Amino acid sequence: MGRLDRKTVLISGSSNGIGRAAALEFAKEGARVVGCGRDPVAAAETVRLVKEAGGEMISLAPVDLSTRDGARSWIDFALCAYGGFDVLCNNASSLRNAPFARLAPEDWHHTIRNELDLVYLSTRAAWPHLVDRGGGVVLNIASISGSRGVLFVQQAAHGAAKGGVIALTRHLCGAGGAHGIRVNSISPGLIRTRATAPHIDDPDGGVPTLLKSIPAGRVGEPEEVARLAAFLASDDAAYITGADFVIDGGVSAMAG
Repeated sequence: MGRLDRKTVLISGSSNGIGRAAALEFAKEGARVVGCGRDPVAAAETVRLVKEAGGEMISLAPVDLSTRDGARSWIDFALCAYGGFDVLCNNASSLRNAPFARLAPEDWHHTIRNELDLVYLSTRAAWPHLVDRGGGVVLNIASISGSRGVLFVQQAAHGAAKGGVIALTRHLCGAGGAHGIRVNSISPGLIRTRATAPHIDDPDGGVPTLLKSIPAGRVGEPEEVARLAAFLASDDAAYITGADFVIDGGVSAMAG
């Protein structure tokens, strides 16, 4: 018996990184996983890995969740396959970083659209179905950049978007309480993914200096975030809502 047995879980951005790790972890815990992504090849690879491990998963790709039609198509895809769902994990994101003085308006808007708007659009499309079902879980993947300043690169747009995700989580907690909908967020620190690995492995970058400030002495792994997400999505976390869970190896605790 897994802690997510008989539950249907939607995970956006499941093609790689934290999303792929979450798909594998949720499936291991007994969930039927509905993923999505922009890259059909990467999305299919995640499905293959989940099924190879004995899990159940389908995925919609390509899809653009930053549009209302894209978000609705993903929710409809899940409804068509399973008739309903229990958990929505908003993980997908795409950002463009630059020092603030060189941050172009189009890069700002790209980041807000693909890190904040898509959380709103997917949640808005899923919300009436969770209400009709009598409750469920919304889990948003944010970032410690949403509550902190510069880490090793300037992240104004990313921080603003993820700060918005944390704030939206708290307001959705209030909106969902009467309907049995729990809403929480997870704020990872530096996690090794395909996108961050080049920075982590660059000896001339800022990460070696940052590592000295991490009490855990290392960067995090996607699987560690996924295990936290699986707990928060499960009934073991039934009295937890409106909270932001930091998983950063202790960086925030030592930052003053």
